[in-house]
Amino acid sequence: MKKSLVALAALAVAGVASAQSSVTLFGVVDASISGYSSSSRDLKPTVLPNSFGASTYTNQGSVKVSRRALANSAYNSSRLGFRGTEDLGGGLAASFWLEAPITNDDGATGVASFARRSTVSLSGGFGELRLGRDYTPTFWNDTVFDPFGTLGVGANLINTANGFNAETYGAKDTGGFGANQNYARASNSIGYFLPPNLGGFYGQVMYAFHENDKYSKGSFTPKDSSTSKSRAGRYIGGRFGYANGPLDVAVAYGSSTVADQYYAGTTDYVKTFNVGASYDFGPVKLFGEVSRAKNSRDYEITPFVGARPDVDLNGYLLGVTVPVGPGLIRAAYSSVKYDYNQPFNPFGLNNPDPKANKLALGYVHNLSKRTALYATIARVSNKNGAALTVGGPGFYKASENVFKPKTSTGYDFGIRHAF
Repeated sequence: MKKSLVALAALAVAGVASAQSSVTLFGVVDASISGYSSSSRDLKPTVLPNSFGASTYTNQGSVKVSRRALANSAYNSSRLGFRGTEDLGGGLAASFWLEAPITNDDGATGVASFARRSTVSLSGGFGELRLGRDYTPTFWNDTVFDPFGTLGVGANLINTANGFNAETYGAKDTGGFGANQNYARASNSIGYFLPPNLGGFYGQVMYAFHENDKYSKGSFTPKDSSTSKSRAGRYIGGRFGYANGPLDVAVAYGSSTVADQYYAGTTDYVKTFNVGASYDFGPVKLFGEVSRAKNSRDYEITPFVGARPDVDLNGYLLGVTVPVGPGLIRAAYSSVKYDYNQPFNPFGLNNPDPKANKLALGYVHNLSKRTALYATIARVSNKNGAALTVGGPGFYKASENVFKPKTSTGYDFGIRHAF
């Protein structure tokens, strides 16, 4: 009798164990020798005549700020992750995904947080319901249809400008899109993904909670600006596409609430719409994307004068990859332009809108399915006060109207190993 009970207990334990998640450890270690150079130029005339007939030389030439570094994540993002799935029966499955960024160049950042992705989900014939921190629908088009995957010096300017923090680069604010904390990823989100058996059609929708306090009556909202927010941080968006054979095309829209001041009666939004596509001809694969982001401010009571105009960020990307034996050639051209929607000036005194373009070239040589060597070079040309870089240092005195940001160049030479 005792032996039978022991056998039944062993079978029960085995049954429970077989139902547990199959857990996978995965990761990427990517290191590169990278160089960056940002040049600013004094645009004043070199020679100015004065009342005495002499010449005054006022132009200070140009200043270059450069840096060389052992960097990480120039081809694939370095990471360490855990994922697992449990079959619940009846076509249902539960899964988790915890993915942490790592900085293998200095070892300073390890599994201290799962800021890349931290989700739990339930999937079945209905699709997938996913909860946690994840990529936003609007970011997918920026990275999927970029031959450089928005990484390294080759990352497209749509990505650079949307995630750009003017203060970090020592430049005047060129739109404030860097304040959009939900550009690439959104925390506290609920996402739904269509099932994969729809004849090539795919899609997702996402809602991210702002998790701010709301007071009722609203007049009891604290006047401290750090607590007078009730909507900042919220994101809502969706992406829908079609992938069949060599064709992949997708459209996405998202709205992120980037600032909210109750007593000022203002709410700031960044609203993004983009369309991307790729087509694989075999000898060559083409990529393209068109993007439009709008930074707007809604007023509870619109002021008669002094209302802040919208700032638009328009961009496009054209790219190509060419397989060559075990390697892959990558190339992309991207361009962005800021539109400040300045009021009409009959005297033509409005400053021209900032704009920039970028050319990137690269080669990846696959030593195996998991290990690759790569090289990338890129150059950004800025005009009218735009201050976008390939990475690394910002522009010298870009905020003082003396030296204007002009060009930024960079290179990556590295190795990537995935496991």
